[in-house]
Amino acid sequence: QVHLVESGGGLVQAGGSLRLSCAASIPTFGNFAIGWFRQAPGKGRESVASIAWDGGSTYYADSVKGRFAISRDNAKYTVYLQMNSLKPEDTAVYYCAANPRTYPSLEQWEYDYWGQGTQVAVSS
Repeated sequence: QVHLVESGGGLVQAGGSLRLSCAASIPTFGNFAIGWFRQAPGKGRESVASIAWDGGSTYYADSVKGRFAISRDNAKYTVYLQMNSLKPEDTAVYYCAANPRTYPSLEQWEYDYWGQGTQVAVSS
């Protein structure tokens, strides 16, 4: 059974940083691309970033390019999202998800497994 558990969310002031973690219980974790998504209050879920099975390629939404960085440690079955220069508009519940295809993608439909989310709140 596949489980994804996000952690690291919290309240931070604008301009601050947070690092989110996504711990996966997937025996073949190294075969999955992993993505981060977010959903702000009253809005639809949007893509944030994605990383290939080996960390060799990454994709970012335009809204976070240059501020967020996705990385993974396959030995620890964990993917990270380093978020810098946070803005109030980054406030959302952040979800990680696993894509059984090995390449990164910002298309939500390609992701089969989802975590429960972690709340990020950025104050102005």
